[in-house]
Amino acid sequence: MTDHSVRPAAVAGLFYPGNAATLRAQIAGLLGAASTPARELAPKILLAPHAGYVYSGAVAAAAYATLGAAARERIRRVVLLGPAHRVALRGLAAPTVEAFETPLGRIAIDRAALDGLADLPQVAARDDAHTSEHALEVQLPFLQAVLADFRLVPLVVGHATPEEVAEVITRLWGGEETLIVISSDLSHYLPYARAQASDRATVDAVLRLDPALDHEQACGATPLAGALLAARAHGLAPRLLALCNSGDTAGDRARVVGYAAVAFERNDALADPLGEALLARARNAIADALGQPTGPEPGHAALAEPGATFVTLRRDGELRGCIGTLEPQRALEHDVRLHALAAAFHDHRFTPLAAWEFQTLAIEVSLIGPSEPLVAASEDEALRALEPGVDGLTLEYRGRHATFLPQVWEQLPAPADFLAALKRKAGLPEDFWAEALRLSRYRVRKFGQA
Repeated sequence: MTDHSVRPAAVAGLFYPGNAATLRAQIAGLLGAASTPARELAPKILLAPHAGYVYSGAVAAAAYATLGAAARERIRRVVLLGPAHRVALRGLAAPTVEAFETPLGRIAIDRAALDGLADLPQVAARDDAHTSEHALEVQLPFLQAVLADFRLVPLVVGHATPEEVAEVITRLWGGEETLIVISSDLSHYLPYARAQASDRATVDAVLRLDPALDHEQACGATPLAGALLAARAHGLAPRLLALCNSGDTAGDRARVVGYAAVAFERNDALADPLGEALLARARNAIADALGQPTGPEPGHAALAEPGATFVTLRRDGELRGCIGTLEPQRALEHDVRLHALAAAFHDHRFTPLAAWEFQTLAIEVSLIGPSEPLVAASEDEALRALEPGVDGLTLEYRGRHATFLPQVWEQLPAPADFLAALKRKAGLPEDFWAEALRLSRYRVRKFGQA
């Protein structure tokens, strides 16, 4: 008798083995051959392909191999998004069933998470979108192999905007218990060399967190673009794990399909709970001012203490605003909100931020440490004392004042160039030096992605 509360496997025996023992052995072999060792801090988002395992299994394994023993214990929910191949669909389709099934067993659906999307107009209950869809299903045996007890939030993505997808992903973001998987192949049926060039360009866009993707570049372009917006908003850094096409694995080279595996990870700074709390408040302050949806704000005891921040905004890698202070003047919670709004709307170098720019905005918060004098009898001595990439530097001379955050070393790695540019910023000649000139240095804790 058919259990209508379970979505049975639709492509077992086609895209992957239908026999449980054979399937386990194949996945174990693919994971064992993967050259991407697990890290202590698991990726937040994974991009993995969804072709038959003989074609794309090795690339998928490169993604799932990043989930080691620590992830197995921490991850209790997987949000899985992939494109609609079988039905015409507006928005995102959620299932009504209680479980998905593969030869390796059943995976319970996180009904509470799906119920939490009920107020979003782009999400609807559509079991027909899931019945024969392979894009989600082929990910499940890998997830069952690398994770312990987890619940599934499966969503098939049809015609939707990247912003609509990003809103759903943000709603489901959670903490370390939640992994987000985007299922997508790359180019389809191009000759081998053309596919290589096309897929490299697509991957480069993904690594730039550029959501301007189309379905010629990736069949899952829409869920992927939404994930890129969410990754930007949360300061994730992408890392390419594997890239190839079916001509490299099990197909001829006349018409190939491209595959990539990418991990989107928090850097060490973002793993700091204070960093997450500050970034959330900076983003929400700007979102609220623009009439955009806001997200949760994790707490932290340090937020009530005096603190000094700089908030830096970038779009497409270009500076879009930067405002802050070097000395604590108010509680950290209020300081970061104030400077986020100032960077967005009151940096005299730029026009005020518009609502359409918000989803592609990268936010960085710098927590400023105490300042100390850099005592030097000459410019050469000052240059020798500087620590490139580490020191923030402040210059003062007869009412002139300028500062560079340590991030400026990325553009000016040579101490002489760094100091010369700082003098220019203060309205002084590059070769200027005087006994009355005062230098001070400071360190910062940087959170987010520039």
